[in-house]
Amino acid sequence: MAGAASSSSSSLISTGFLLCHFPQFPKKKATTLALSSKSHNNKIFIHNHKQHKLAVNTTTTTKLLRDSFLVVCTSVALSFSLLIGDVDSSALAFVITTTTPRKLQSDELATVRLFQENTPSVVYITNLAVRQDAFTLDVLEVPQGSGSGFVWDNDGHVVTNYHVIRGASDLKVTLADQSTYDAKVVGFDQDKDVAVLRVDAPKDKLRPIPVGVSADLLVGQKVFAIGNPFGLDHTLTTGVISGLRREISSAATGRPIQDVIQTDAAINPGNSGGPLLDSSGSLIGINTAIYSPSGASSGVGFSIPVDTVSGIVDQLVRFGKVTRPILGIKFAPDQSVEQLGVSGVLVLDAPTNGPAGKAGLQPTKRDAYGRLILGDIITSVNGKKVTNGSDLYRILDQCKVGEQVTVEVLRGDHKEKIPVILESKADES
Repeated sequence: MAGAASSSSSSLISTGFLLCHFPQFPKKKATTLALSSKSHNNKIFIHNHKQHKLAVNTTTTTKLLRDSFLVVCTSVALSFSLLIGDVDSSALAFVITTTTPRKLQSDELATVRLFQENTPSVVYITNLAVRQDAFTLDVLEVPQGSGSGFVWDNDGHVVTNYHVIRGASDLKVTLADQSTYDAKVVGFDQDKDVAVLRVDAPKDKLRPIPVGVSADLLVGQKVFAIGNPFGLDHTLTTGVISGLRREISSAATGRPIQDVIQTDAAINPGNSGGPLLDSSGSLIGINTAIYSPSGASSGVGFSIPVDTVSGIVDQLVRFGKVTRPILGIKFAPDQSVEQLGVSGVLVLDAPTNGPAGKAGLQPTKRDAYGRLILGDIITSVNGKKVTNGSDLYRILDQCKVGEQVTVEVLRGDHKEKIPVILESKADES
């Protein structure tokens, strides 16, 4: 009987496992075995059968839970391994993407290299002005403008436009590494809109810009402008030279600036004083002005040629001023002379202590009856024709202080030639 019980127990255990996996298995076998025994023994068998059945159910439930737990653990482990595999593969893909060098064209590589090599030479200039608070009466320094500039030499000289620093009570220069220094004005040339500053910065932080030549520039060649338009740090714009030998007026004095470079490289407020570079990275001009009805870039920008700038900077660094020859006259607007039907420069005033006054040039004046008597009209200087004020300035820029020039004038109905010794401005002597 014990053997039967053991056999039945084994059969039931096996049956329970199968039922766990296959619920359709028949359940009548155990009942048939129990009915074939005697009544007394039948009770014992049934009792034992119930115990065995309870034990089998308990064992089956335990095994079912254990197997389910194993299945769940296996599933979790498999999912986790797959997740780790995905993360590793994506991380590997990310590393490969960042370490693979970007493929650039040769012209792109040249532009990137030019920007990286010349950016350390470009600085950001902040113009500070003194303002008094209306309520507290405290005196404050507030930014009134900003612009660009570039390092000229290892002595800390920085070149920019005069209109960038005009009216400043204090100036700050920020280098490419974002270090900021107080700047002192070495000198400026209002007529050519050029100024030189100086900063006491360590020499290892100063990167002088390579200076080129502007005499052999050609329309169509590539140019690059680096600056801080609208206060944005170190911006590069590209274009071509779209015109040469242009003429603009100085923002400070209105005196014409000749031989200006015209470019379509985007130049905006804040670019003033920044460098214009050729494709080799050499300085060919200072970005100075734009032609724009809206105040933003319209594709017509102007730069003072480096050949003009170099001579001015050399004088400012050495003497703190520019010695430029003058005739010592005030002349009428070109439109007024055109209305008279003549060509030349009409002398309005010639102070007696000036070069023209000493030489005897006649100013415009009124007679005793209030009638206007025209002064001398300058028609040529050293044989070079003068049709307007720009011509006169252009000729004088080629002369030196102390040089004697021959001024031909129209006086009344006849012409005269008058020798004049040029002098420097009274405030520069």
